[in-house]
Amino acid sequence: MAISWQTDVGVNHVGAYQVSGKPYVKKIATDVTTQVLFPNVSRWLYVRNEGSNPCRIAFSELGITNPEKNYLEIRGNTATPAFELKASEVWVSGSNSVYIVAGLTNIRPVRISGSVGPSWSGSAGVG
Repeated sequence: MAISWQTDVGVNHVGAYQVSGKPYVKKIATDVTTQVLFPNVSRWLYVRNEGSNPCRIAFSELGITNPEKNYLEIRGNTATPAFELKASEVWVSGSNSVYIVAGLTNIRPVRISGSVGPSWSGSAGVG
């Protein structure tokens, strides 16, 4: 029987974050709450709101709807800095012209799965 030591990389795989990310860009053209699923875990994330209304960005549906406000609000016609974040999805609401730009690792989203799936819970300050 052959033994293989080859395993998938996970969120603690340093090398996955030391290299440049694969480019990912998505435009959200509706003010309806929208889930954006990344094909791989992000290394960094940048959001530009080109609409006039503020938008909300969260890392789970609960994060965007939670009365505790576990989301980031971005004023119209502004952008965030590039955040170094491990995320497999983001939720967007409130503006009809938002660009999500991310650098992606080669880590599959299932590698950050928890009890609620490949995302963060939206509780305890995590949006």
